[in-house]
Amino acid sequence: MSTQLFEAALGIKSPWSVKSVEFDEAAKRLTVLIDFEVGTRFGVSGHPGEHPVHDTVTKTYRHLNFFQHECHLQVRVPRVRLPHGAVRQIDPDFAGRLSGFTLLFEALILMLAQQMPFAAVGRIVGESEYRVLAMCRRYVHIAGGLADYSAVTSLAIDETSRARGHQYVTIAADADARRVVFVGEGRGAQVVAELAEHMDWHGCPPEQIDRVSIDMSAAYIKGVTEHLPDAQITFDKFHVIAHASAAVDKTRRLEQRIDPVLGAQLKGMRWTLLKDVFSLKPAAGQALHALLTAPRLTMTARAWAYKERLRLAMEHKQVNVLGRLLRHWCTCVMRSKIDAMKEVASMIRTHMEGIVAWARTRQTNGFLEAINGLFQAAKRRARGYARLDTIKTVIFLIAGKLDFRAINPHARQPT
Repeated sequence: MSTQLFEAALGIKSPWSVKSVEFDEAAKRLTVLIDFEVGTRFGVSGHPGEHPVHDTVTKTYRHLNFFQHECHLQVRVPRVRLPHGAVRQIDPDFAGRLSGFTLLFEALILMLAQQMPFAAVGRIVGESEYRVLAMCRRYVHIAGGLADYSAVTSLAIDETSRARGHQYVTIAADADARRVVFVGEGRGAQVVAELAEHMDWHGCPPEQIDRVSIDMSAAYIKGVTEHLPDAQITFDKFHVIAHASAAVDKTRRLEQRIDPVLGAQLKGMRWTLLKDVFSLKPAAGQALHALLTAPRLTMTARAWAYKERLRLAMEHKQVNVLGRLLRHWCTCVMRSKIDAMKEVASMIRTHMEGIVAWARTRQTNGFLEAINGLFQAAKRRARGYARLDTIKTVIFLIAGKLDFRAINPHARQPT
């Protein structure tokens, strides 16, 4: 009765069966002995027909815990002899992709690894961090190789920091499906070439990409122009406004240094000047109002006003209206004495076509910035990731939406 119960609980089916169950109370370990029926013949992929058993080897697979006790399946695994004399080992249908685990146990690790560092997962399941990482890396490698990107037509490309010292990785995502499709080292034009080759290999030729949203990096612009020739480049409006916000902060710091009186007034206003005015707390709103209505309008206040005018202009959806407003904004800024904001106006004039294209494509990198934030949070919790291969594994676990069910029926469906 107990063996039949364990067969039902484990999903063991003919020709496999549970022969006995051993429980070591001192070691808090449950061992389930599994064997196959005598005379069973097994099929081998790539070799037609079923083949007789040559000999057996005993293998142990870690399974889900039995209450608070570790559970291990001790299996007599057959090796069969093929017609031409070669011997092949047969893997049970419940065996996982990494040696020593069952499919159910690996599905549990995948679910946990999407939410916490590998070391924490290892502590929960009683395995080493490196075994957990090896299993996740193998699943990402297999599922990534099976991924089909033939329907992708729009990409969002951005970089994120991998370590101190200006070390970056480039992340590319399907802008429509909101899933990461590529992770490459660096942020130069060459990484875009690698992206184009990667997409082509997965069923998406470079000519199929008709829209790409990037920041105003010269390297990304060159890479997209050369390797994704039919793509309309869109410069994310949030990057444009971020440049204006940086100019406001630069102006504030300059005024604080050169004018002690203004420095006292501007002290503590960094985030007040950068945040959305409608999200400010009452005290911060009063301080901003006092700065903007002071008898002497400071350069910082004028820079903030230019930034807000730019933000309002970028809300327009008509291409011709947005272009006219941006050209007028650049003319006004270039006549001002705010050098930091003049740099922004010069940049907008240089990249006017890509910025105006946003009104037509409405494509932003906002979701990709959120993915970058999730990766940076995971990196902080894990005290950093040293290897690029590990970084790819983490990013695809978090945001790749890979279909692990294609290789493990117990894995959770990607969302």
